[in-house]
Amino acid sequence: MIKLRNRSLALLLSFACLRSNLVAVEIIAHRGASKDAPENTLAAMKLAWQQEADAIELDLWLSKDRKLVVFHDANTKRFDGQLRKVSDLDWNVLQQLDVGTWKDAKFKNERIPMLESILATIPKGRRAILEIKCGPEILLELDRVLRMARRNSRELAIISFDFEALRQSKQLFPEIEHYLLSGYKRDSKTGELPELATLMKLAKSARLDGLDLHFDWPIDEGFVGHVRAAGLKLLVWTVNDPAVARRLRDAGVGGITTDRPGWLREQLIRLP
Repeated sequence: MIKLRNRSLALLLSFACLRSNLVAVEIIAHRGASKDAPENTLAAMKLAWQQEADAIELDLWLSKDRKLVVFHDANTKRFDGQLRKVSDLDWNVLQQLDVGTWKDAKFKNERIPMLESILATIPKGRRAILEIKCGPEILLELDRVLRMARRNSRELAIISFDFEALRQSKQLFPEIEHYLLSGYKRDSKTGELPELATLMKLAKSARLDGLDLHFDWPIDEGFVGHVRAAGLKLLVWTVNDPAVARRLRDAGVGGITTDRPGWLREQLIRLP
């Protein structure tokens, strides 16, 4: 009986390793499992873990009274029809927002979560990727919250489009991975597309750990090779197309951000 149990355990472990190898890329839940639950809520984050996401991604603003707000938009219009800036509102006002009903009636009265409550859900071996939506003014409160949470630095990463916020954040949290975000749109003034070399130089100047790029970038094996040769890592956002995800995985990107972590993982397993 003992031998049979040991053999069954070995088979289960082998199957788990096979699943991991078939995907071979970090699957990051965009604002949690945001296809199936209201984005940036505790419900979305918990569901992402249930769907076997390797990491969750969430957005952070600083409220008027200097509290961390897990919220994507710069204002509340999408949720209450009012054009009120998040940064102009106190935490107790923001807590009155129903951020769930728009998704489904079953999420009625879902509230903006505390970052601490989300960090407490991180399973062993996985991580939370925190996007700074504002500027360096958020760092003092972020430092306080992360110290209180006492999470291992390997369980966290910080991303932002704001280079100065990232530069200062990396100085404050040198052990945490930092990634510079960039879309792939033409500059409204020059008409030029962003260049990889310029981004890599910028990231290196602040000792960042990598880039987090939109999937529209012309990413192939050579592209990934250039990033790696610069000593940087590469994440890509936001991918919900299995064919695109497969191409990026085969090119060697380190992580793919998606609204559908469980579903996309299954698609990649079916399309090795």
